[in-house]
Amino acid sequence: MSRRFALTGLAARAGSVLRARVGDVWHLWRSSLSFRVVAATMLLGVLVLAAVGTYLYGSIAQGLVDGRQRIAAEDSLRDASDAQRQFDANDMNATQAELTQSATSIVNQYRRDVGSDRRYVIFMRNDKNDWPVIISPIESGAIGVRFIPDELRTAVSAEPGRQHLQVGTIDDTDGTVSAVFVGQTISLPVAGPYGLYFVYPMQREREIINLIGQTFLFGGLALILLLGAIAFVVTRLVADPVRRAARVAERFAGGHLNERMRAKGEDDLARLGTSFNAMAASIQQQIAQLENLSRVQQRFVSDVSHELRTPLTTIRMAGELIHEARAGFDPTVARSAELLMGQLDRFEALLSDLLEISRFDAGAAALELEASDLRSCVDRVVDSLTPIAASRGSRLIVLAPSEPVIAPIDARRIERILRNLVSNAIEHGDGNPVEIRLGSNDAAVAVSIRDHGVGLRPGEAALVFTRFWRADPARARTTGGTGLGLAISLEDAHLHAGRLEAWGSPGEGSCFRLTLPRRAGSPIANSPLPLGPVVAEPPASRGSARAALPVPARRQDPSARVTERTP
Repeated sequence: MSRRFALTGLAARAGSVLRARVGDVWHLWRSSLSFRVVAATMLLGVLVLAAVGTYLYGSIAQGLVDGRQRIAAEDSLRDASDAQRQFDANDMNATQAELTQSATSIVNQYRRDVGSDRRYVIFMRNDKNDWPVIISPIESGAIGVRFIPDELRTAVSAEPGRQHLQVGTIDDTDGTVSAVFVGQTISLPVAGPYGLYFVYPMQREREIINLIGQTFLFGGLALILLLGAIAFVVTRLVADPVRRAARVAERFAGGHLNERMRAKGEDDLARLGTSFNAMAASIQQQIAQLENLSRVQQRFVSDVSHELRTPLTTIRMAGELIHEARAGFDPTVARSAELLMGQLDRFEALLSDLLEISRFDAGAAALELEASDLRSCVDRVVDSLTPIAASRGSRLIVLAPSEPVIAPIDARRIERILRNLVSNAIEHGDGNPVEIRLGSNDAAVAVSIRDHGVGLRPGEAALVFTRFWRADPARARTTGGTGLGLAISLEDAHLHAGRLEAWGSPGEGSCFRLTLPRRAGSPIANSPLPLGPVVAEPPASRGSARAALPVPARRQDPSARVTERTP
């Protein structure tokens, strides 16, 4: 049993090592152009050489066999004719013993046992010979009657006037080897027709074929390695400039706008380097122009915003005097004074947002981080926006855990984000409850604001953070928004290395989720709160209006804290 477990463990380790090696090769195939080109070239070379080598090897082998058969046929025909003449002139045929002795002498003349051109001779009675004088089979060497194919013996007996040839195998001194069998009928004066068979071993042809096969094998391997080396060199000539171009492009994309490629010669790679350098120079010039234009625009916005503060202050002072004295005015003039104050507030908020945006664009925004409880930030935002929610008929429902939600934040900026999001939810919630959820995990904290209003159409979730973008331009702003609140909120979230995301669906409302790192500088893997509709809506959002409710007994999560603020 233990041995079986050991074998199983060894097989598992071997399989793991094999999978790791296959994975390494696959990664190298995907990541290295040189490896792909060299491997593909060698593989194609193997296929081509295998096909060509097989064809050539077969053709050469067949040519050697055909040549050997032709030579054997000519050689045996000549010797058979000579043997026939000797038998016709032989006068030692008075007795069977004399005939046998003379036949043995004649047959042994044609035996060849020396050198590579060996030949065996066999003399035997034909199958259809019924003459009374019988000569025993005569064999020269180790190759005897038993090696003569039956088909050849039958053909020689059936057609005595023709030469017959067949290829077979024999057991020679060097093992089993192919041989050419040639048979022809010889007529003896007193003994009738006999078959004279010549056996030509193809040992030399086999050696030649083996030599050719080894030559093809080693030559093919050398050629494949040479092809791989050539492909590697050619690939390096092309891939090295491409790699240098990739490194230059990566550094250029990383902000090193002075990076350029070395362009030498007049070939395609040199033209590529020249074109790349021209493109880089053009991009650098355009970026410099855009940066200069951006600085001019930022300075213009900042200067205009600052310059407008003085006349705005004067107009506000005059407007406040007019607004305080509106009781003595005509109703139309009094209403105009109220509208004037509302628009002055809106104008002042717009100037503040423009100044904040200009600081973000100039990179001058800085954080004042301090470990704070997000629940306190949410409470302050909810307290400040409860009157606005009351005027719209909405309830603000806070769902937070009982333990503190601590994170290093700039409380002023986070409150501004939450204020913008809650205000936006109130405005677009159509009087439905607005749910504010808090959550945390080991790496992040999050706040989500969900309304049940008009929602967002497909594709609008990516546009809500665009400056001055409005989902419905015809929709009147009732809470005095400037069109920059969500854009500023997104920049504040990015300053905290956090994420601000949006979801919405027509008729189902929208949800905004702010996710912040629990520790400064740590990455955010997953947000602790979902983005979108929650599976089970909180019962409090469907119940009657109550202020500062404790945890309802019907909730499944006893650790949650639910707070409702109503008109």
